[in-house]
Amino acid sequence: MIVREALQEGCRTLGESGIEAPAVEAGAILCFVKNCDRSFIYAHGEYELNSTEEQMFGELVNLRAKGKPLQYITGFQEFMSLAFEVNPSVLIPRQDTETLVEAVISYVIKTRRMDECAPDGGGCVRILDIGTGSGCIAVSLAHYIKYSCVTAADISEKALQTAMKNAVKNNVADRISFLESDIYSGLDSYRGSFDVIVSNPPYIPSDQIDTLQREVKDHEPVNALDGGDDGLDFYRRIIGGAAEFLKPDGMLALEVGYDQAAAVSKLMETNFCGISINKDLNGIDRVVTGLVKPVLSLEL
Repeated sequence: MIVREALQEGCRTLGESGIEAPAVEAGAILCFVKNCDRSFIYAHGEYELNSTEEQMFGELVNLRAKGKPLQYITGFQEFMSLAFEVNPSVLIPRQDTETLVEAVISYVIKTRRMDECAPDGGGCVRILDIGTGSGCIAVSLAHYIKYSCVTAADISEKALQTAMKNAVKNNVADRISFLESDIYSGLDSYRGSFDVIVSNPPYIPSDQIDTLQREVKDHEPVNALDGGDDGLDFYRRIIGGAAEFLKPDGMLALEVGYDQAAAVSKLMETNFCGISINKDLNGIDRVVTGLVKPVLSLEL
């Protein structure tokens, strides 16, 4: 089978299974099989696939047709212009989450001069990423905030192993520490030490999991999706303890579901001020941030 025929067959199979962009995905799978870029397959339509390549392409197209996400097939997803390894133990990074990373970067830029963050000017920006998953948030922040020290926490050992690989892949492993933790468990020694706590927690209401796309509900880790009865369980836990682990001027930044910004903002009102909501590229309220309220001392 030649490249052009393989693409046509792959496109047909994926199209019949309901894949929205069958030509694009067939091309991506063939590029993965041949370890080449798209320019090669489009410029070499008459190239003859060997038997191994042909068999592998057919098998992977069939997996995609059955709903397995393309990212789990290729093992790759781009995020914040960086390359990340992904697998079924971690949530696939979404572009929406880049809004969360950008909000943290903006906060650091606005509140700290570069010389204050330099090794000889007061130490690093300390960031806690709760539920790090693939490490896309932690790694991106370490990459773009050069003088940062990131603690990446997750309850899943397999997720942490993936995040570690991504830290090495993106040359920031020396500035990220990884901790197996359920929210704040195991973090007692870090109380009052973070400039930023950031998280993209599970936020899908439990009764809505079955209504998600098959690629999500059947393949991505449920523990990274299920936010409890109203989708707010993890927000309550994260917000409830955040003030204890943040410095006095620290920021909490949370990604939220499309209709959760108001509810999460309300939860933050007790211990946080300056609460704001950032929209993603689709104009949806996606990120809620707040600053720890100052502790008022009473003089007698």
